[in-house]
Amino acid sequence: MRSRRSKLAWLGGACALALAVAAWALSGGTRARAELGLFTTLPIYWAEAAGMSEMLSLETRTGWTRSALERRFDLMPIDTLAGGDGAASPALADLDLLLLAQPRALSPHENVALDRWVRAGGHALLFADPMLTAHSRFAIGDRRRPQDVALLSPILGRWGLEMRYDPAQDAAERMIATDHAALPVRLAGTLHPVDGYPTAQEKCWIAYDRVFARCEIGRGRVTVIADAAVLEEAAGAALDARKDALDWLLESALDTDR
Repeated sequence: MRSRRSKLAWLGGACALALAVAAWALSGGTRARAELGLFTTLPIYWAEAAGMSEMLSLETRTGWTRSALERRFDLMPIDTLAGGDGAASPALADLDLLLLAQPRALSPHENVALDRWVRAGGHALLFADPMLTAHSRFAIGDRRRPQDVALLSPILGRWGLEMRYDPAQDAAERMIATDHAALPVRLAGTLHPVDGYPTAQEKCWIAYDRVFARCEIGRGRVTVIADAAVLEEAAGAALDARKDALDWLLESALDTDR
């Protein structure tokens, strides 16, 4: 009798385990992922397209960057950062994490909204390239073309940073050694503290040939990369290096437990 009860208990436990595994599989087998806002002029979420019909066509394909982001996050494209009077837009206000990849120039309201959002505890990863080298099918001056030159001096200055650019530098891509993955850059800028910074409110660490800066801003954190080559299309070893570098940046910049 005791043996029979033991068998029944074992079967009950096995059934419960099977149901738990099935529920885990149906839910995707993972915990709920964090939402990541994406504010960019680069063709990350949508490929470059002449119009909406081409953008939605089956022939239009996005690149590796979107796939890499969506392995970690639920990606939320954002068109504007401010709702009005310096308040965060509803889309930004609902987020804790933000990726700004060669964004357009921010309006005064957006500069205020982004700064307030970070100081309230937001975590942002910003790629600000002073001379974008990614290929575009659209000519300079076309509004569909990605932002060629990052125009972000007001918000960088608010965080105690200045970006400089040396036009005489070698135009070839190079790899910057870090404590983690090597970072590919091409015609990169350099980041420098503004006079009077860092303060007790803005604590910045500038490293890796001054292409990288991490600043603690209020209760939030901003990681700035003065280049965007890591987001470009590539193949073979160059693509592997980009994936490794982006994984490191996403983990270190957007991990709210750090």
